[in-house]
This record gives sequence, C-alpha cells and structure tokens, in this order.
Amino acid sequence: MKGIYLNFAVLSLAMLLCLCQAKTHLHPLILVPGTGGNQLEARLTAEYKPPSLFCNRWYPLKKDKNGWFRLWFDLSIILSPFTRCFADRMMLNYDPYLDDYYNAPGVETRVPNFGSIQSLLYLNPHLKHITAYMEPLARSLEQIGYVDGENLFGAPYDFRYGLAAEGHPSAVGSKFLSDLKHLIENASSSNGGKPVILLSHSLGGLFVLQLLNRNSPSWRQKYVKHFIALSAPWGGTVQQMITFASGYTLGIPLADPLIVRNEQRSSESNLWLLPSPKVFSQKKPLVIAQNASYSAHEIEQFLEDIGAPERVKPYKSRILPLVGKFVAPEVPITCIVGTGVETPETLLYGECGFDEQPEIIYGDGDGTANIISLLSVELEWADNRNQTLKVIKLPGVSHTDILQDDAALGEILGQINSINSEL
Repeated sequence: MKGIYLNFAVLSLAMLLCLCQAKTHLHPLILVPGTGGNQLEARLTAEYKPPSLFCNRWYPLKKDKNGWFRLWFDLSIILSPFTRCFADRMMLNYDPYLDDYYNAPGVETRVPNFGSIQSLLYLNPHLKHITAYMEPLARSLEQIGYVDGENLFGAPYDFRYGLAAEGHPSAVGSKFLSDLKHLIENASSSNGGKPVILLSHSLGGLFVLQLLNRNSPSWRQKYVKHFIALSAPWGGTVQQMITFASGYTLGIPLADPLIVRNEQRSSESNLWLLPSPKVFSQKKPLVIAQNASYSAHEIEQFLEDIGAPERVKPYKSRILPLVGKFVAPEVPITCIVGTGVETPETLLYGECGFDEQPEIIYGDGDGTANIISLLSVELEWADNRNQTLKVIKLPGVSHTDILQDDAALGEILGQINSINSEL
C-alpha cells in the first residue's frame, strides 16, 4: 500500500515538474483587442448635461460607491431612449486649436483591469453567453500553460481614441502605447527576461505596429519575440464608410444606427479605419450615391457630403500622413486572416441619401475587412529582406469568428507553440 502511495506521489511530482517546465518554456504573451473588444466604464460629473430625461445622472441605477458604471457593453442600449444616452456619453470632441480629442463634458471614462485578460473575456461578465470575446482564445491558451497575470496579460484600451501622425498630439492613444510598452517590459522581466509574443485582433494590430515603429530596433529586439496579428485591417475597410454615412450597430439587434451615427463619426479610431488611399485604388468607387461617387482618394469630399465637415481637418492633417506608409518593424510577424467571406466592397445609396442603409455589393474578405486591406503589408514588404512575414489564410472564417472557430484557434495555438519551440 505504501508503494502505491509512493508511486502516486512520484507521479504527481513528475507532472508538477513537467507543468513548471512547460510554463518556463513559454514566452510571455500579451493580448491586444480590437474595436469594442474590452469593457469600458464611465462616471458623470456635475458638468454633465443630459440630452433627455432618460439620460439624467441617476441612469443607470447600478453604480459603484464612487459613481462608476458599465458604459460598454450594457444591454440597455438596445432600447431607443437609452441608446441616445449611450451615444451621448460615448461621444468624443475634437478641439481644432489643441488638435486633440477628449470626452464629452461631464463624462469621465476608464478601462478596467489593464494588464489582465479579465476585461477581454466578456464585454459584460453578466451576459457571458452573448458577449464572449476573447474567452475561447484565452481558455485555449490556458490549456497549453498560460496563466493570467503570470505569463498571459491583457492590454485593454479606450478604443474610441486612436493615434495621429508625427507632430500631432494624441494624449489618450499615446498613453496607451506607453502603458503597453511598460507592460511588455514588465512581462519580460517577470518571466526571466524572455521577449514577449504580442497577439492582436483587428484595430489592436494597428496600435501594435505603431508601438513597434515608435521604439528603437534595440528595444524591439530585446523585448519582442513575435507579433501575431489576427484580422488586422491595415488599410481600413469599406464597412467603415457605412459607419460614417448611415451608422452601424455592430450587429446589436433593435438599436437604431442613425441614433449612434454622430457618436461613431466622432470616434478618432473610426477615422483611422476609413479606407486608405495607399491601399484602395483611385479608380475603384467605394460609395455610389445619386449625385456622386467616392473612392478612397475622395474621403474628404465624402465626409463633407455626408454632413460631417468637422471631420475633414483631423482626417487630412492627422490620419492621412499616418496611413500613408507601412514601416516594417523588422520583428517576425504572422498575419492570420479570414478569406472568402462576403465583405462590403461597394455601397449604393438611393433617393433617401445617407439616412438609409445602403445596398451592398460584396467582395472578398473576412466580412468586415476587405482582402486588399488584410493582405496589404504582404505586398508592401514583399521585397524587404529584413522583415520576416508569414501570412496564413483561413477560408470561410470571419473577422470575429477567428477568435472562437475551432480550426482558427488550432492554427493560432500551432503558431504560438512553434514560436515557443524556437531556440
């Protein structure tokens, strides 16, 4: 009997040693979400002026002792009166004199749990079944030895804000890059100096590329092992033109896209995601209306004609120079993209103009990002011998399903295991 217990103890110790060895073999990994991919909280101050009785400072009823409440995602936004409250509180303002973006007056926002994956798992932890985001991916990572706070980290951010070209301030976006840089350094330090694997989804990939390019080659070599970009819309999307023209509800049922349209137009990151003239052809009309058509080279006129002339200046001065080039960061990059999913390619607006949803002509892509955008860095860096780039195409996998589809998760884990096995 003692021999049985001894053998069991030896086996348990061996399993524990194997697990420890597996963990020490892993490079620390940081998840960077896309637009709307993490929780966002808000608090109202005395300066806040509600647009209606429904939006008074008492709404929502559930707040913590300091007045903070869940701004994204809250189920009440599907009801029209509260959709207006949500849009009002999510609104950004651009100050042309300061040349930067800031919250609506009387609204403070914060991103919970920076450094942890907790706010990336579900957009609302009380609605897990309908708001799961990176949860399937995170659970898959845990199965190969990753542990939140030890060698697995999350970098949530206020996804309404973006970045601007050199010489222009972007306080919130720049602070996120600074926080992400420190997270990378700390993750490496706490894991024996191992460089970090950065794993992004969608807009997160654009932020990561900017972070890499804004730091020195020696810093990148020391701290970044590999960059895996999932569904990165490097050159923007035609879908974003629907957002600006007639509003987009992100698939949320019952919500009126026209109610959230002005708020979406105010978003700095949405402006960043408009189709880039570097990627999309000047000859290809992306929007066709009754009296005009617009290619990616006519975004300024498009913004004027849809009734958003105040967005022209920041687009022209801050965004166009930012998207005008793809600088290779010269760290190994793997792009994993979905293909063969119907994706908006040309938008047709009729007699009602931009206050109605368009008829859509579809092309190739992942359902959100056009194939030409997803693959644009492959074309741009094809002759760059210093840039290691692998592109993996997953037929039939959509922009968001890439985070939960079994075949996609298997491919992602396979790439991570391969990176961890490198000498």
